[in-house]
Amino acid sequence: MAERPYVLLSVATSIDGYIDDTSSQRLLLSNAADFDRVDQVRAESDAILIGGNTLRSDNPRLLVNSDKRRADRVAAGKPEYPLKVTVTGSGDLDRDLKFWHFGDRKVVYTTDAGALKLRDRLDGLADVVSTGDTADFGVMLEDLATRGVKRLMVEGGGQIHTQFLAQGLADEIHLAVAPLLVGEAGAPRFVHPAEFPGGSTRRMQLLGAETVGDVVLLRYAPKEASA
Repeated sequence: MAERPYVLLSVATSIDGYIDDTSSQRLLLSNAADFDRVDQVRAESDAILIGGNTLRSDNPRLLVNSDKRRADRVAAGKPEYPLKVTVTGSGDLDRDLKFWHFGDRKVVYTTDAGALKLRDRLDGLADVVSTGDTADFGVMLEDLATRGVKRLMVEGGGQIHTQFLAQGLADEIHLAVAPLLVGEAGAPRFVHPAEFPGGSTRRMQLLGAETVGDVVLLRYAPKEASA
């Protein structure tokens, strides 16, 4: 069996820990330099994952934007774009979302019930893979490994990040902290309440810290070190 992919969670938050506001206009937490950094991380990844809720709310294309980075991927024998991945329990994803119509290969992981909705709806646009009665992240990673994915970048949203961390499946976190205070009571946070491995007293290993313009990038290893 192929080894599971290395999983990197990527997120930008405000100083007070929120990932967005609750207004109709999306709040951009990162700056131009940090968006370019994220583009580089995408280019270095074999696959990029985003959750179904974020797909519906943000309707992103989820691409490597730099022409040079895409050319470098091709020169290295890789596809021009990383595999694009989404996860949905319900299967309620429309065919006209931008995600399906830009880039190269796409795959959606869902439940048995979700697959019944999506197989015809996304015919010709994406592979639809059922992981059983629930969206099983372990099964998803195993299937991605069979597709040649060694490095998976996860861009959210909060439910997806929470599942990877709660199940001990994340290898690295890129946390970009923007110099903003959102202050909205209903604004979403990086992760939702959950029982995380080791509990609230276990300290993650800091892998690095750097400034990217006015943003601070913190890199953490969430897994406990092997004995």
